[in-house]
Amino acid sequence: MIHLRGHDAPLEDENPSVVMSARDEEVFKVIGEEGLSMFTFDGLRRITGVHPETLSRSLERLEEDGIVAKSPEGYNVTDKAKVAFGLRPAYGGDKRVPILHTFLPYGTSARVVISALKGRWFDTIRWVGMAESEDGVVMKWVTDDGSAVVDARFASGQLDIEARVAKEADLPKAVRAAHQLMGRISRLYSSARPGSRVMMMHIEYFKPYAM
Repeated sequence: MIHLRGHDAPLEDENPSVVMSARDEEVFKVIGEEGLSMFTFDGLRRITGVHPETLSRSLERLEEDGIVAKSPEGYNVTDKAKVAFGLRPAYGGDKRVPILHTFLPYGTSARVVISALKGRWFDTIRWVGMAESEDGVVMKWVTDDGSAVVDARFASGQLDIEARVAKEADLPKAVRAAHQLMGRISRLYSSARPGSRVMMMHIEYFKPYAM
């Protein structure tokens, strides 16, 4: 549970719950809804639509409270925050639209492709962050206008791509962004296996549906 407090109020280390201001709660709510364990400032800014200075102050306070920690790759959600807020898995949910499901090529490590994708901006989508668990790795991008978030989940030799949009009118942009991501992943798998053809097996595309 998130409790509101003034920023100067003390944080009780003995209590697993964490209290924060309304603005900081709003920012961390987005982090929790996306299930992020690592994210960038710019990616979070595009998703939240919060002014950069306001977001910077919120992240500074969250860092002071031990909720996030700054790293060379951006920000990491601390173990303390994961326990206190019970962050859910970073993939799936009612708000997301399934776009593509495919088996990945045999003989090529997904880790190589994940490493090449990590932190990359391309076409109309910007890097947000990722989360890793026993179930796999989820990587997230957001469209340049912040209207859609695209997830790519690598797990058990399979790839699933989903999107979250605020309005049905933004769904075509999300689908286009998902296909741009799919094209980049295909090229990475091809380059990881010199002389081989891109092999995306049993690809399923899901038809957009009314929200």
